[in-house]
Amino acid sequence: MPRAANERMNLRVAAQQKATLMRAAALVHADLTEFVTRVALREAEAVIKNAEKIEVSERDFLRILELLDTPTPPNEKLRAAIAALPRDR
Repeated sequence: MPRAANERMNLRVAAQQKATLMRAAALVHADLTEFVTRVALREAEAVIKNAEKIEVSERDFLRILELLDTPTPPNEKLRAAIAALPRDR
């Protein structure tokens, strides 16, 4: 199976930070690149998940469901906006 192309990424860290990262990598039997990549990706995925998540109270959730089930009819301003949309589709 062909290997995916790897991209190079250079990081500058203080000597003590590098030593800490290398020690942690050794403790989990990984090389420095593998360790840093694994930890950074895990954190990146958590940041993305939190940024894309919306939390609402149960009361608000029930209101959202109610509005989805029984939407209000479009007003004149909305009808005008819809009419102004391009029709090239």
